[in-house]
Order: sequence, then C-alpha cells, then structure tokens
Amino acid sequence: MELPVREQQFESVLQLEAWCGAQKKSAKLRVIGFSSHQFNRIAMMKVYCDIDSQGQWTVFQRRLDGSVNFYRPWDQYKRGFGNAAGEYWLGLENVFYLTQRKRYELMVNMEDFDGNKVFARYSSFSINGESDGYRLNVSGFTNGGAGDALSYHNGQKFTTFDKDQGGSARNCAKTYLGAFWYNDCHYANPNGVYRWGADGTIYAVGVEWHQWKGYDYSLKTISMKIRPVQ
Repeated sequence: MELPVREQQFESVLQLEAWCGAQKKSAKLRVIGFSSHQFNRIAMMKVYCDIDSQGQWTVFQRRLDGSVNFYRPWDQYKRGFGNAAGEYWLGLENVFYLTQRKRYELMVNMEDFDGNKVFARYSSFSINGESDGYRLNVSGFTNGGAGDALSYHNGQKFTTFDKDQGGSARNCAKTYLGAFWYNDCHYANPNGVYRWGADGTIYAVGVEWHQWKGYDYSLKTISMKIRPVQ
C-alpha cells in the first residue's frame, strides 16, 4: 500500500506546520502538512505521532510485526508506503521537505523479543534532495543503551535493490534484503527482513542494530522519529 500524499500548488495564505507537536493534540494518528516558498509545494500526509517518548515526535519509519513488506523499489521509498496506524515508511521526498524547514533531531527506539527497550538519539538529522541521492546527514549521538549504529551511515546516499548508491562495490540492498543509507554495508538495517529474534540462517538480513544485538538478531520493533530542536 502506497502512503497517500495530497499536493497542490503553493498558496501564500496557507501556512501549515510540519511536525506532530505543532498541533498541540493528544491523538497519535494525525494529518500534518507543510508549505514551502522555495519548493512551491503544499503537501498533507497522515503520520504516526509518538507523544510518549520525551515529547512529540513525527515517526517516519516503523516496524512492529512484519505485516508490511519493506523490500521495495526506489520509487516506493521515494513516495512512501504502508499504513501510519501500523508499519510504514513516510517517504524520502517527504522527509527531505520536512527537514529543510527547521533543524531536526532524531530518536531511534527499539525493542527485542524479551521486552528490553533501548534508544539512540542524534541531535542533528536531515537528508538532502533526490538530486544528491537523499544523502544522510546525522550527528550528535547520545546513547540510550542501543549504541551508535547510525554514524557509520552518515554521508551516504540511499540505496534500494533497483538503485545502488551505496559505498560498496556490491549492492547492499540486494545482499542484505533491505533499503537504507548503506555504506559498506551496514551497522543498521531497520528496513531489513522481519524475523523473530535470534536467527543466523541468513547473515545480517534482519531488522538489525548491530551495536546492540549484532548481525544475527532481528528486532521486534524499531521506529525512527524526528522533531525540531527546541
């Protein structure tokens, strides 16, 4: 299922806030929007808002139960897919527009199949536009027990099985059955194959955060979420 996004030409009279906290509501499923003079664009989209993790965060990636296939081509990662009420990917283009407006921080929450919960937090997060491969910019790591698996991916372009822009001679999306800002290849593979905990049958293809659980453990849940730096 492709994530629906409504667009129209920019009208200066319409001002929209593009993050969960701007609406001052308690609902977790919300329609947020953004307007941009620079990009002559208005977009509205349904997102999941995390109102529990130390403030209000806009979730752009979420894995819960394996109900959505994340091994998808470039155009679907660009536009977004899934259901904001469950597993979904908001879309590279949408994340790009959101992070152009303000400075954002990133929180990555994860849980294993024994109920242990940890996080990794980064004080600065943005991605570049499609012309630069949606290159990742992330820094300012704070450890919440997960360890830092993402800094290795900083500066990398996004790779899918049909569009290889990674830092390896091989296509890391094909090798590890995911899609991400692969380097050579990954310490984090949140869009990998949903498996059930410890599983070494196929190396490093699961929903993984290497610095916490290594390459042979697929997480129960993981979510990536952003909010403006206060």
